Amino acid sequence: MVTTRPDPIAPRGIAGRTALVSGAGNGLGRAISLALSGAGARVVLVGRRQAPLEAVCGEIASDGGSARVALADTSSPSSVEHLAEDLADETVSILINNAGIAGPVAPLTDIEPADWDAVFDVNVRGVYLMCRAFLPSMIERRAGDIINLASVSGKRPLTRRTPYAASKMAVIGLTATLAHEVGTYGISVNTLSPGPVRGERMERNFRLEAERTGTSYAEAESAFVSRAAFQRLVEEEDVGAAVVAMLNMRGLTGADIDLSAGMVAR
Repeated sequence: MVTTRPDPIAPRGIAGRTALVSGAGNGLGRAISLALSGAGARVVLVGRRQAPLEAVCGEIASDGGSARVALADTSSPSSVEHLAEDLADETVSILINNAGIAGPVAPLTDIEPADWDAVFDVNVRGVYLMCRAFLPSMIERRAGDIINLASVSGKRPLTRRTPYAASKMAVIGLTATLAHEVGTYGISVNTLSPGPVRGERMERNFRLEAERTGTSYAEAESAFVSRAAFQRLVEEEDVGAAVVAMLNMRGLTGADIDLSAGMVAR
């Protein structure tokens, strides 16, 4: 008997598939969820707080899309195990590992081990646990797509942010290796690395930078965005559109895509 191998360059599209998005209640998770729904996917919205997830679910429903809410702490093995059990009735063929935390903003010598570990628990162990939970069914079906959210941080200096930068580089390494482990099953695994995205995190960073340098918030933001070719921050909607584009790119696996508006380090 001749065994037919999966075609890793065959387009699978998004419409009609079920996509799980972690950290879906706000920010990038919300934007990604809305973009996937707009492309025709049923979206499973995962996070730790019910109210924000329900709000996003309502947005999707009002636009005629299909979504459901599932609570989980992706850094907890037992919570992720229960999540997979609760979603046994869903055919999750797209996994977007977006949940993450920014962690402390301080020199490395001032960072407590517990704060360092907290960043890695969510940003790295969470990706591992979610892949571990949802890969078996993808392997059985010999098809699936995983996108792990990393960052341009770590690939270039980001002062006073060592735990975050190190965790995101770990995600890139995990992704590259996992892509080769599961590629023969027709599963793609890629990393999307956004640059600075407009939102609460960057607002916090600009406030802290203004305090540190004795400048205004507007001056801190202007100095930062001047490093980008587009002279702007990345928008949350840019990230959602990038996820959709990556899922529609034939043969893309083991890749790390930068989305930074042309930001360079100084």
